[in-house]
Amino acid sequence: MDKTPLYREVAGRIAALVAGGTFKTGDRLPSIREMSRQAQVSINTVKVAYSHLEDQCLIEARPQSGYYVCPRSLQLPKEPKINRLGIGPQEISSSKLVMRLMRDTTDAGMVQFGAAIPDPKLIPAQKLGRLLAGASRSHAAESAGYSTSPGSKYLRSQIARWMLKAGCTLNPEELIITTGASEAVFLALQVLCKPGDTVAIGSPIYFNFVQMLQLLGLKVIEIPTSPVEGLHLDSLRHALRTSSIACCLVISNYSNPLGSSLTDGGKQELVAMLAGAGVPLIEDDINGDLGHNDERPSVAKAWDRDGNVLLCSSFSKTLAPGYRVGWIAPGRYHEATLHRKLVSNIASASPTQLAIAEFLASGGYAHHLRVIRKAYAGKLARMADAIGRYFPTGTRITRPTGGFSLWLELPEDVDTVALYSRAESQHITIAPGRIFSSGDGFRNCLRLNGAFWSEENRWAVQSLGRMAEELCRKPPIESLEP
Repeated sequence: MDKTPLYREVAGRIAALVAGGTFKTGDRLPSIREMSRQAQVSINTVKVAYSHLEDQCLIEARPQSGYYVCPRSLQLPKEPKINRLGIGPQEISSSKLVMRLMRDTTDAGMVQFGAAIPDPKLIPAQKLGRLLAGASRSHAAESAGYSTSPGSKYLRSQIARWMLKAGCTLNPEELIITTGASEAVFLALQVLCKPGDTVAIGSPIYFNFVQMLQLLGLKVIEIPTSPVEGLHLDSLRHALRTSSIACCLVISNYSNPLGSSLTDGGKQELVAMLAGAGVPLIEDDINGDLGHNDERPSVAKAWDRDGNVLLCSSFSKTLAPGYRVGWIAPGRYHEATLHRKLVSNIASASPTQLAIAEFLASGGYAHHLRVIRKAYAGKLARMADAIGRYFPTGTRITRPTGGFSLWLELPEDVDTVALYSRAESQHITIAPGRIFSSGDGFRNCLRLNGAFWSEENRWAVQSLGRMAEELCRKPPIESLEP
């Protein structure tokens, strides 16, 4: 009888530790060198053992971070769901689902798996409160007056310094402070488009952007987006050749809802492609600081040489959504954007700008990110593990390396609008896939907010899985649409 290869023995020991609960989902395994010493085998043997466990989807390697235990029983989607209507301008249909979902966020009695809001326990509310009080005292006049557009110079300087980490060199004078990233994107769309114009968007995309486009009377071309590789650039290239496009709207890092990112090469190609076609890019980077390791990804704006990229972001996902502090670097559209901002609401709130500027300047923001990045990585891993346990066979799920959202694709006969209706009756909120598109291409998909995962909320994931299983067996008739 052949002897079991040594690497398989090592892999078997690690698998047993995982099965026995010594290492749980999301836990970091010993480094290759540490495991070599502990198991008294060569470094090469451990490398082969870890590679074998990766092939079995038991562990995964994270760049610059190490090896981690994977969620169980999950199948990673390798191809995006594509708009079945094809790539061409589409009218945007209205939906009451978004209003209903946002209303749910105000209900403290519901498990908030719907809207992508941060875990309140991870918001540094007391620290920010002290900074807010201090800024109001030390900058009394500025705090009480209008922070007339473009906003606090102190904050703009701190943002410009911070964005060097994303490979982006910005002058504070290039920045305009906004009331959240949503206002930044809305301003950009108003500056670049007129009613009836067509916007190319990654699909699926954040549902509020879909609502903005509808409100502004715009059409969309939905560009397929891979859960692994991000925006499908060849599809965008085809759309640019065949349609008149006013601008392109993309979430470049840890996209909402898929969690995917373009590579540096992809971002560079995207910027060059759009510049060559004379089409501006609105880049949303609201999740860029939420990578699950300490490497901050670049932004597409880093490759912008002619002011064609309008970069938008905010501190709503990382610090405090209630402070409503966002910003835009609109490139060559600076004056037009500044005018729109001034006309629409004159200025964003001064005290919160000053508090966040102090948090950045003191180093508190960098420390805070180290804490929440690790926390959200663990939450997503454990929530994904629970989904693998409780959801129907055939469920597929993304495995993002940043942010705190999970995108699920359920069996074809599950309508997630019906699932939302049932979940709501159990005091659970989810985000049905239909609201992330202009059409009905994601009817069996949903987004879950992993920020609210906890062992106390495990029951909610189990309930969702049971309800989804019931919908697999019996086609739903419930609908929230009139």
